[in-house]
Amino acid sequence: MPKDTSIKSVLIIGSGPIVIGQACEFDYAGSQSARSIREEGIEVILINSNPATIMTDPSMADHVYLKPLTTKSIIEILKAHPQIDAVLPTMGGQTALNLCLEAEEKGIWEDFGVKLIGVDVNAINITEDREQFKQLLNKIGVPYAPAKTATSFLQGKEIAQEFGFPLVIRPSFTLGGTGAAFVHKKEDFDELLTRGLEASPIHEVLIDKALLGWKEYELELLRDKNDNVVIICSIENMDPMGIHTGDSITVAPAMTLSDTTFQKLRDMAILMMRSIGNFAGGCNVQFAVSPDEKEDIVAIEINPRVSRSSALASKATGYPIAKIASKLALGYNLDELQNQITKSTSALFEPTLDYVIVKIPRWNFDKFEGADKTLGLQMKSVGEVMGIGRSFQEALHKATQSLEIKRNGLGADGKGYTNYEQIIEKLMHASWDRVFVIYDAIAMGIPLSRIHEITKIDMWFLKQYEQLFTLEKEIATYKVESLPKELLLEAKQKGFSDRQIAHMMGCLESQVHTLRMDMNINRVFKLVDTCAAEFKAQTPYYYSTFEAEIEKPNGERYVHNESIVTDKKKIIVLGSGPNRIGQGIEFDYSCVHGVLAAKECGYETIMINCNPETVSTDFDTADKLYFEPVFWEHIYDIIQHEKPEGVIVQLGGQTALKLAEKLSKYGVKILGTSFDALDLAEDRGRFSDLLTDLNIPFPKFGIAETADEASALADKLDFPLLIRPSYVLGGQGMKIVINKQELEEHVISLLKSIPGNKLLLDHYLDGAIEAEADAICDADGNVYIIGIMEHIEPCGVHSGDSNATLPPFNLGEFVMQQIKDHTHKIAVALKTVGLINIQFAIKNDIVYIIEANPRASRTVPFIAKAYGEPYVNYATKVMLGANKVTDFTYNPQLKGFAIKQPVFSFSKFHNVNKALGPEMKSTGESILFIDDLKDDQFYELYSRRKMYLSK
Repeated sequence: MPKDTSIKSVLIIGSGPIVIGQACEFDYAGSQSARSIREEGIEVILINSNPATIMTDPSMADHVYLKPLTTKSIIEILKAHPQIDAVLPTMGGQTALNLCLEAEEKGIWEDFGVKLIGVDVNAINITEDREQFKQLLNKIGVPYAPAKTATSFLQGKEIAQEFGFPLVIRPSFTLGGTGAAFVHKKEDFDELLTRGLEASPIHEVLIDKALLGWKEYELELLRDKNDNVVIICSIENMDPMGIHTGDSITVAPAMTLSDTTFQKLRDMAILMMRSIGNFAGGCNVQFAVSPDEKEDIVAIEINPRVSRSSALASKATGYPIAKIASKLALGYNLDELQNQITKSTSALFEPTLDYVIVKIPRWNFDKFEGADKTLGLQMKSVGEVMGIGRSFQEALHKATQSLEIKRNGLGADGKGYTNYEQIIEKLMHASWDRVFVIYDAIAMGIPLSRIHEITKIDMWFLKQYEQLFTLEKEIATYKVESLPKELLLEAKQKGFSDRQIAHMMGCLESQVHTLRMDMNINRVFKLVDTCAAEFKAQTPYYYSTFEAEIEKPNGERYVHNESIVTDKKKIIVLGSGPNRIGQGIEFDYSCVHGVLAAKECGYETIMINCNPETVSTDFDTADKLYFEPVFWEHIYDIIQHEKPEGVIVQLGGQTALKLAEKLSKYGVKILGTSFDALDLAEDRGRFSDLLTDLNIPFPKFGIAETADEASALADKLDFPLLIRPSYVLGGQGMKIVINKQELEEHVISLLKSIPGNKLLLDHYLDGAIEAEADAICDADGNVYIIGIMEHIEPCGVHSGDSNATLPPFNLGEFVMQQIKDHTHKIAVALKTVGLINIQFAIKNDIVYIIEANPRASRTVPFIAKAYGEPYVNYATKVMLGANKVTDFTYNPQLKGFAIKQPVFSFSKFHNVNKALGPEMKSTGESILFIDDLKDDQFYELYSRRKMYLSK
């Protein structure tokens, strides 16, 4: 039992909907925490309003409350569960900490006799209130940047006058750098100061001297109640100070830090953590270090909670920070807990890494028309990827291959910038593709000293880039027949993909792959083991790399592969890669449930994914985890190594689906719906022929490949027209146009951004109602509709941006019957095995088909939570052929209605077009339960439904 035996029941506060600055890293932390506390025989009650996450799955806690994160909800829960002894707010990001503070100020915890664990109120106040934090640093002798607090406009002006420019304005109590800004010149100060004061809930800002160009480091710490502290991981930002850490490329362990300075950072971090309050749990500390030989240190901030970086540090080291932090909050000491990886040493150890981690953020600027795309103090990325390699270069390449932005790695793909002015401009104003631009600059011959002068990125990193380019130039002098083995091995060890190497030599990717096989240059898999192999690791969590062969005394040559293949029947689940708008955490939910269902069917489960924020990449979700890019070359090598019964692609969103064609071509079995059926649903021509045969109506449409073809089609179809490229997710590039001029402009811009794509032109059903259905279908043609939703917004607003009501609120019996009949017919005709989502437009009581997706959808977790049924579990068992749809007993429970409400992150982008249309813009969602349609919240949503529709 834990040391504090008085704790029998704990309330965990989640982080709510996903917004820029607070993403699914807190879902991962909260899920791990709930499991950790329940292991101790303690009851867990959970509040979170996000239906898309694993954290709010009924299996995660004894009681899950999908309620708004307000003190009103907290009081309702505490009344319903008077047995709650303690609250843990450190797993839910800034949202949970702020809610916890509000409840403290209102005396709620005291009224119900609930104590705070994992952090104390003092610690939150000291670290969030910039003035208090500064005084603390002064007291304990830790240096900080000259700074002063302002609570009024006038005060702010006086401070600026005293310090001079450039300055930084940082609002107190905000998340993801909201409202923070650099001020380079006097003319911009007034507007940015006002914005900062408004962004802070207590209307307070800290104004400090800008440490532009200084290096930035983070340390992840854990502390127990006996004041033992361990530093789990050091993280270096490749981007210098001035870019929010969530938007920075980060590397672990720190690469360019002298040992002396590292020891100083350690000592300061430990001193800071011990001085902010008496609590046991996790902490993240950020420092700036001057880029000269003096290496002066300045403390930036300390967060007494798990953070984005702790998710990264957990995945980087294999040390489950949230799990251990939760045990410490219950009263355990570090030396009483087991190291989760070795199971033979204690948790009071500091991980050592014999590999390198690179994290690269994933942005979605294409969704925010008019947004300022330069990176700065305010976070703008929507997700991230992590690459693991034996060297910085290999990890960097693997991370760039994971981004899914149609790049094959750094350079060598014909997509780099070649215009000098453009490259210099992009280096001067840090942009989302800076990681590639540095390579382009070197390729153009811009000296490293000039790149360093502009970007202030450490010379060590730039030299690593330069070596990659030098190798590319050397390989380009060979033909595939003459390439020496040592050069090919070096290129693979530095992370170049077969596709890039083929580009360098002007040959096919398959030729490079064949050459690799002939030369016996194969991927080997290594364990992520936290102890640099000093102790035996028990956790099957792998990354790939390339090694030179070792020769035994008897002349036999071999490479050391740590991934042992068992003789069990096994399946691979392909993950969904980085979060982005249109493909978020809901697919991670589906992947995790798919893995668990396959385990129940007796399979060994293998997960492939590269997103450090998710539960699917937790070290103990699947039987084996390959932390690798969801990129063809990596996947194929893992399949060759593991030889699974088959691969599940319909749970990982468009990322996994896009690989179905390759898998099918290479003879790999796709479990569930076949590639041909998936392709039929995507190919509008074939799909429309199918609907015609089934006698199901659909909007008139045509396919165009040029602006002229589109113009000719418009005469036949009539405006308004909905234009969209094929094979995209989240409505990318979709637009409603009302005349020929708009049509021509949009078609030309689409063909420029997605060359060679077929464009679909549909007659847009103006004023139609939109609805959607999710269903499970088996190989015998049994279909069960798990849910039918009606959108509050009219047809034309992307389904991901619409408020969706379950069940529908005003569709008549005649319309409902058409929806059911169409769903059954389409699911069977597509030979669906598993999940399918179908979207409908209803006009004059006729139900038209907009599209069908034979895969898990954004709405599946929402329906599962609303009805309290494990639908992904059932669907996976159907895909595996273990069950028929008719084998399950369905008992959906929902009183009244559930509404899926989109959440937007427009506050991060000033001057952006906020109008909603066919291209998705929401970053997350919450769930709202109402008893009936008289509810005020429903009335308000319904009255505003047409306000945002944009053409």
